[in-house]
Amino acid sequence: MSSKAPIDIFEADRQEELFVGRPFGIDYTKTNILTSDYWKYAVGGIPQGCFLLAFYEGEDSVSEALLLRALGPTKLPTDNNIISSMIEYYKDDVEVASRAGSRKESKLDAFTKHEFSFSGLECRILGSFYKTHQSNQIHFGADIENFYSANNYKVYKATGDVLREIVNQKDETDRDSRLKEFQIGKVRYSSTIRFRGMNTDESNTNTGVPVNVSPKDFLGTRTALFGMTRTGKSNTVKKIIEATANISSQAPKTLDEDQDVQPPLSEDNLPTFPVGQIIFDINGEYANENLQDEGTAIYKLYEKDVIRYSCIKKNGFKELKVNFYKELETGFSLVKSEMEDETSDYVKSFMTIDFQQPAGHDYSAKTTYSRLVAAYRCCLNKAGFEPPKDCREIRFDGNKEINELAGVGDPKDGISLEDAEKWFDTCWEQDHDSLKGKEELRSMLVFLTRRTKSGASNPTVSGYIKLRKDELRNYHTSGGEKISFDKQIEGYLRSGKIVIVDLSEGEELVQKKFSSQICSTIFKSSIRRFTRRKNNNFIQFYFEEAHNLFPQAEDRDLSKIYNRLAKEGAKLHLGLLYATQEVSSLSKNILKNTQNWFIAHLNNEDELKELKKYYDFSDFTDSLIRFSSSNDKGFVRMKTYTNPFVVPVQIDRFAVKERK
Repeated sequence: MSSKAPIDIFEADRQEELFVGRPFGIDYTKTNILTSDYWKYAVGGIPQGCFLLAFYEGEDSVSEALLLRALGPTKLPTDNNIISSMIEYYKDDVEVASRAGSRKESKLDAFTKHEFSFSGLECRILGSFYKTHQSNQIHFGADIENFYSANNYKVYKATGDVLREIVNQKDETDRDSRLKEFQIGKVRYSSTIRFRGMNTDESNTNTGVPVNVSPKDFLGTRTALFGMTRTGKSNTVKKIIEATANISSQAPKTLDEDQDVQPPLSEDNLPTFPVGQIIFDINGEYANENLQDEGTAIYKLYEKDVIRYSCIKKNGFKELKVNFYKELETGFSLVKSEMEDETSDYVKSFMTIDFQQPAGHDYSAKTTYSRLVAAYRCCLNKAGFEPPKDCREIRFDGNKEINELAGVGDPKDGISLEDAEKWFDTCWEQDHDSLKGKEELRSMLVFLTRRTKSGASNPTVSGYIKLRKDELRNYHTSGGEKISFDKQIEGYLRSGKIVIVDLSEGEELVQKKFSSQICSTIFKSSIRRFTRRKNNNFIQFYFEEAHNLFPQAEDRDLSKIYNRLAKEGAKLHLGLLYATQEVSSLSKNILKNTQNWFIAHLNNEDELKELKKYYDFSDFTDSLIRFSSSNDKGFVRMKTYTNPFVVPVQIDRFAVKERK
């Protein structure tokens, strides 16, 4: 956690050894400055993206400094003359008498050398630091209220404590919460770091200045990480998970159903209740030892608080399985998702069935519901879903006439699944009065008997055979779990646990269905709690390789759970963090609702064109497409919710071994 107090940049940074030049043109968004080789060398270079401060020196009583970012060279009015002189010098430096050419002993005079050393630098104006007349406190505005003639400013390089103050600049409301910030990395401007260590004064170096982020940046917000494979996205995710877990451990209260509604953050700017975190682990690198990254699996750091789930049976993991006979709503939602492309009318009618129990004391409704559930379980049995031991005999409200015709006894006393199938077959064949007006039950019996019309002698549709799919039966377990995996997971998250869903050994369909099911359950529960004035703790969702699960750019369906998490999750205290390679691959609705951005190396212009639409990333597009070496792993451009501009950062290494 950061504990260093803010400093006065007007006292700390105006040192002549940090002087880099003077402006010769200025407007509301940019300024051009005159600099020289000597000044640049003296301050350890001015890399692209470097932060500079242009101090106003027109009035002694005014404390104001423009925050600048170095963008690139710009022409000086004298450049054409300098270029002509330089070309003449180059020509004069060659001995033309020799065919191959040879160098002459020629040196520049001091005046010409001095003239050649000057150049122009274009800078973006990011905002202004200032003091008001009413107080001595320093404020920051993300624009400028006014600008004066360029000759009134002197430009200095931001280093050391001043640079720390700049890159950790937060909204005014967050000034008192700096003790709750955590370090995520250090300032890094360029892939080349030749100047590092040249100056023995640590306060005057280009790099090594810590960059902190606030808990508010991530709790309940949307965060994106973009970059090519092996650029350090996963390491960044692990750092955020680690910091969130540490913040969660300091929450002053546990979540209680009977508590009055309380603010999400306490007076100390900590989450009021423990934060739940769920990681959808497509590659298995969070749930398992990751030898490629020297064993930096997140579960190793918080083994006591981590619960792991897997699509297959493994030691130390709970299974992502559903008991279709008992977890009716969860199992049926998976059935419907498997058949969403079906166009037959009888299938569409079947998919509209609702397994919510009737409320109140309506005996007729409860009788119909018991028959509906029994008929569905018969469908499952005929489709090859192994019933759990306590479901091999079922009970429901029968009918004396049908009981006698079917010859199976009274279902109220318990009959086998096979006898129940006979009972429903007889009921449908007779088109019994008990079916009149019971459309959901009739739709279920069409599926069970495979006859669309009662009294028909032969099957006319596939019915329950459509359930005989390995993809569906692989979801099923006949074990004795009391509640479905999605509700189990929600319970763990409400208590502040870290849940890792290992999807690395599941089929693509399984990955999508289970991820969507878990997200939907938590989202719906959060809405219920919100509308009933119950507290919602923060729950953070993490998606690695998000393109495998999220809607694509051309997908306009805003009802999908990931779109809803992005657009509506903030009020429910649901945070979303996703990592993938391409900005252009994801739904625009998710991107437009994203507050935090971490951008590593991107390798094509299409991605840069998309990135330019957001915040001030247009200042970095040239460098983002160039950097690709292994030395640049973890080198990102970061824009967080509470920081008003993009900061170039080398993300710290996540390593469990160092913490043991």
